[in-house]
Amino acid sequence: MDYQPVVVQRHARPAAAKHSPESRYWRQFKHPVFIKEYAPVTSIQFSPSKPHRYAVTAATRVQIYAPRTQKVTKTISRFKDVARSGNIRPDGKLVVAGDDTGLVQVFDINSRAILRTLDSHKQPVHVTKFSALAPTQVLSCSDDTTVKLWDVPSQTEVVTFHAHTDYVRSGEVSTSNPHLILTGSYDATMRLFDTRTSQCEMIMGGGDASSAVPVEQVKMFPSGTMALSTAGPILRLWDLVAGGRCLRAFSNHQKTITSLAFDGSAGRLLTGSLDHMVKVYDVSSYKVVHTMRYPAPVLCLAISPDETHIAAGMSDGTLSVRRRQPKASEGADPPFATALKSGAFETFLGGTLPVIGQGRTKSKIKPKPTGDVDELRIESRRARRLKEYDRLLKGFKYSAALDSVLRKNVPPTTAFSLIQELIHRDGLRSALAGRDDVLLEPVLRLLVKHVTDPRFGEMVSDVSSLVIEMYTPVLGQSPLIDSLFMRLRKKVLAEIRFQKELVKTKGALEMIFASATLTAA
Repeated sequence: MDYQPVVVQRHARPAAAKHSPESRYWRQFKHPVFIKEYAPVTSIQFSPSKPHRYAVTAATRVQIYAPRTQKVTKTISRFKDVARSGNIRPDGKLVVAGDDTGLVQVFDINSRAILRTLDSHKQPVHVTKFSALAPTQVLSCSDDTTVKLWDVPSQTEVVTFHAHTDYVRSGEVSTSNPHLILTGSYDATMRLFDTRTSQCEMIMGGGDASSAVPVEQVKMFPSGTMALSTAGPILRLWDLVAGGRCLRAFSNHQKTITSLAFDGSAGRLLTGSLDHMVKVYDVSSYKVVHTMRYPAPVLCLAISPDETHIAAGMSDGTLSVRRRQPKASEGADPPFATALKSGAFETFLGGTLPVIGQGRTKSKIKPKPTGDVDELRIESRRARRLKEYDRLLKGFKYSAALDSVLRKNVPPTTAFSLIQELIHRDGLRSALAGRDDVLLEPVLRLLVKHVTDPRFGEMVSDVSSLVIEMYTPVLGQSPLIDSLFMRLRKKVLAEIRFQKELVKTKGALEMIFASATLTAA
């Protein structure tokens, strides 16, 4: 019998899938630390200020964790019912939280003492957040369908909105405009409110009540021009500048999306869902660039401002913290951030890394162009000198700072920017107080010159009212000051007459256009 040789074919081992630089970046968030709470984790928020401690809300307590050790440093448990939405103020000193009794409380983060109690809601409060641009104000959204903005020092409501018709479970104050509030409700609508008018200025969503899906989360872009909302597994992108037009709707999750979070540059969006998944989107194309799997449904999600920690809270009470150790040669930015910064000054300089020096000179680490790739060169640069008014503001010399911008060579935009800063600091009255006719004259000349300028008219009116209130008792003592007040009065009256004529002209034109439209039809 002849035996034929058997040829064994050896198949090449399949090549390992190559990961993109971005995928490799997100895979650096590994070795998750699992911390078990005894109730679902409903909220996580990182402090914007270093060392970026984070508040975790579960059951009847808010716990503050240290990011380095993942240990609890403070526990706030002075709640009568389930706590909600623990939020750290941008300066890292205060914490605000709501609970299911409708109470909103403000705590000192170190002593845990109750500083303010805001008791107006009648049902559970699921959203409590500090305003980023007005840190003395707190937003609260409740199941009683109301949205309130509070003034913490006076413990009073600034404004209350009643436009929603069902539970309000998400909301935030714009980080680009402290007057705009975006909220999402179980009435299937997302609404944009303006505290200046106390009205709802924009409604997004809604539609047929029988097919309406509750809005679980809303998120406004840092620029304030666009917003995101989630309803079930669907993520929607809205253009706020175009009047709330839906630009696109897409779904990459199998179940309801419960949380939204931006990375530090707002170039990547992270979404958490009840399908145990966290997905990372590129906001330029809204394609999924990475997916992370968790052992239980994800209820809340947050990424630290320095992009070294991703924390997720789950329905089974598990808190998962993934940590990334940044490389010394990498700096603070992920490898894909250069595309987002193209054209920026840092890119022009060749990608300088973070400041490591203090004092009059600041040192920046730059890769050495030749030699060993691991070598570093320390470049020293002089710090930018402050303007005179900046130095005076820094020293709380408000009156002198105002005088420094009232000179002839200072542009009006600078002068009114400083006045705006004084208003924010509640220092305008003290800056205007105690002036004789010599020091009051340049203030009045500035007001007279720009009272009809549309860029500054509203601010001029506010400052003028304050000056009149403060210096009415001394009118008649200086002919120069009296004549400037009279000039201001005449310009205001002339502007009012001009505006009335404009309104008449506008009405006449509208009638002509309406008639022309009817004729053409």
